[in-house]
Amino acid sequence: MKRLPPLPTLHTFLITAQCCNFTRAAEQLHITQGAVSRQIAGLEDHLGYELFVRQARGLDLTAEGREWLPRIQQIFELIDDAVDQIGAKRETLQLKAPTCVMRWLLPRLLQWQRERPDVPVELTTTVKHGVDFHREQFDAAVMYSAPPDRSLESQHLFDEQLTPVCSQPLLEGPAPLLTPKDLEQHMLLHPTRDERDWKTWLASAGVRLCNVSKGQHFETLDLAMSMASQGTGVAIGDWSLIGDDLSAGRLVMPFELKVKTGKGYYLVLPQKSAPSPKLNELLGWLVQQAQSR
Repeated sequence: MKRLPPLPTLHTFLITAQCCNFTRAAEQLHITQGAVSRQIAGLEDHLGYELFVRQARGLDLTAEGREWLPRIQQIFELIDDAVDQIGAKRETLQLKAPTCVMRWLLPRLLQWQRERPDVPVELTTTVKHGVDFHREQFDAAVMYSAPPDRSLESQHLFDEQLTPVCSQPLLEGPAPLLTPKDLEQHMLLHPTRDERDWKTWLASAGVRLCNVSKGQHFETLDLAMSMASQGTGVAIGDWSLIGDDLSAGRLVMPFELKVKTGKGYYLVLPQKSAPSPKLNELLGWLVQQAQSR
């Protein structure tokens, strides 16, 4: 089989033939005018005949060049069609999740993409905890809520379990945390504007503190956990979400008590046609990850 011209050189011919000017072709190709001229000259040497007539005011196609142009246009149109058609088959799964679950979900989605680059996932985050599949075009979502009603197809990931967390240096500092009452000697970090998480845990621990309202409030759980890991104070965290931080030693639990709130995290799907095999595979994998904590 005769050696074919390089594809980039054919692309340069196509752009140059459309412009009939080396300078304008170079601008479109983002290379120098000299590089365009050399590529065309190399293509002509390869073919054994000229494709352009060089003139003072520009270029004209030779008879051979005029025969080449529609064929090369067809080649690149076929390539464009193949990119569009094959790319459309590479389904991107659309997933929505609240920011409070990012500490658990994001590392696992990154792991999924390393293991299954052929099944890309596009993640949309929100401070809201629910989803409206009638108005929002998502394949699935993670919800933080009480058990969802029957209007949604759902799979349970894990329950919310509140527990105080802090850094190891703070735990071993001059004001040790030996009992829940010792929390009065530290700044309490709230993951939300209200104080319900701390109040829920303290009520279960049977402790009343005078410094609950004097703590620092954050907009998200992630911010509160980050500040706690830096030794700023003691945050109330969700044990179900911070396993990676505990394993890595970024956070420690000063007390064993974990309090279930009745809420949890659920994978939910719209009630419509059956999910695709790829979506089923992703959801099953996330459930397995949740169960193996």
